[in-house]
Amino acid sequence: MPASNAFNTGNLSKAAREPGQASRVFDLAEMSLRELNQALHDLAPGSNETAWEVLHPRGSHSVAVGVDQPVAIDVRGSVGYYCGGMNDGGTITVHGSAGPGVGENMMSGQIVVKGDASQYAGATGRGGLLVIEGNASSRCGISMKGIDIVVHGNIGHMSAFMAQSGNLVVLGDAGDALGDSIYEARLFVRGKVESLGADCIAKEMRPEHLELLQGLLDRAGVTGVKAAEFKRYGSARTLYNFNIDNADAY
Repeated sequence: MPASNAFNTGNLSKAAREPGQASRVFDLAEMSLRELNQALHDLAPGSNETAWEVLHPRGSHSVAVGVDQPVAIDVRGSVGYYCGGMNDGGTITVHGSAGPGVGENMMSGQIVVKGDASQYAGATGRGGLLVIEGNASSRCGISMKGIDIVVHGNIGHMSAFMAQSGNLVVLGDAGDALGDSIYEARLFVRGKVESLGADCIAKEMRPEHLELLQGLLDRAGVTGVKAAEFKRYGSARTLYNFNIDNADAY
């Protein structure tokens, strides 16, 4: 084993110790989550350990949080809350579903959830791309601050609440109070919207929005869908400054 390897050979999974197998495989049935995350945090810039695989996550919480190197991590199963939180440059693929807060406060990089995501996916995200190939629950993109989120299915109520910037793309339907108290984030919904939240309105889809949206669809691996099929929603900007006429909306 190379001297630079961060793992203890006594703790490696059987799969990782087989000849020809990369030692960057982590089996959480045999190793602790703390060991996985610590090994990821110990990676030095420019490390050649760029491909990682996590086996038997079994709904573990906080898998691959705080990744700050351009590594690719495949998680073979479903995870609990805050998977990929604070991700800054990693590409994380969850081959299953994710619990609450996947990609919370994400900075850059990409997270792909092959299944469904629970509530507040991408909350407070500041950058990067979060793709959910199933459905997302309530409060998807709450207080998003620059992240791009693409949901292949539906999203729940209060999504994009207080969303400040970034883009939320929904190929399915959106629940109640979409974009409540929204700032300058852009929301694109292909299906129906149950209701719009305070200060969120339907807006014109101009050529620059069609171009932006098509780029997001392409990055998220969406095929057979055209940007022109979506409607755009955003802020009416009536809550930016207090106005007594709008007191009931605050």
